[in-house]
Amino acid sequence: MGRLDDKIAIITGAAGGIGRAAAHRFLEEGARVLMVDLDRDALEDAADAMDGGDDVAIAAADVSDPDAVRRYVAACMDAFGGIDVLFANAGIEGTFSPLTELSYEDFDRVQRVNLHGAWLALKHTAPKMIERGGGSIIITSSVAGMVGSAGLGAYVASKHAVVGLAQTAAQELAEHNIRVNTINPGPIANRMMDSIEEQANPDAPQSVQDQYLQMVPMQRYGHNEEVADMALFLASDESSYSTGSLFVVDGGLTSM
Repeated sequence: MGRLDDKIAIITGAAGGIGRAAAHRFLEEGARVLMVDLDRDALEDAADAMDGGDDVAIAAADVSDPDAVRRYVAACMDAFGGIDVLFANAGIEGTFSPLTELSYEDFDRVQRVNLHGAWLALKHTAPKMIERGGGSIIITSSVAGMVGSAGLGAYVASKHAVVGLAQTAAQELAEHNIRVNTINPGPIANRMMDSIEEQANPDAPQSVQDQYLQMVPMQRYGHNEEVADMALFLASDESSYSTGSLFVVDGGLTSM
């Protein structure tokens, strides 16, 4: 028996580190999964690596485009006949820059992907979950959704916003047996942290990593699989009394 037997899940940002790890874990535990990402080639590579057969489908989509979101939700319904779990994980870090020097275009792009993308996913999947009698919505926030972080103002704003979105949705959807929570990772060893380190100090990115590690009591970056395991818990019935909450995966960073 798998922890997600008979459940149907959508994972956005599924070709990236956390999304790909989550898709793998969900499939291992019995789910059928629609993997969504902007890059079709990367999606196909990720799906092929899953070896999930008919239990995996893909949809290339810009998560900030309302029509594209409607299409990937319809694709999930066509492929699997319902939706039980949404892992709204797609996100970008944007440009590392002081707020006063950040362009409108750069700020807006981060909000469209990170915030609008999560809201549109929630908006269009929740009605399908209501038809199924309930479900679980998980949104990837960040420890940057709990505190500030100099140079990452657009990202911080978007990740604070999705916490408020999730907590409001938790109140609105509880009567329909739909749980809504955020995962708030700390530094995770993947492409996004590589980008932040390179942008913050192109000449010495390792020095940026060293600064982050000084803030983490466990003295290491997390792994994509550790975030995926939290998503698995929230997707499963094991978290049946958890909604409107922030689930932190940060090696103790926010305890400091």
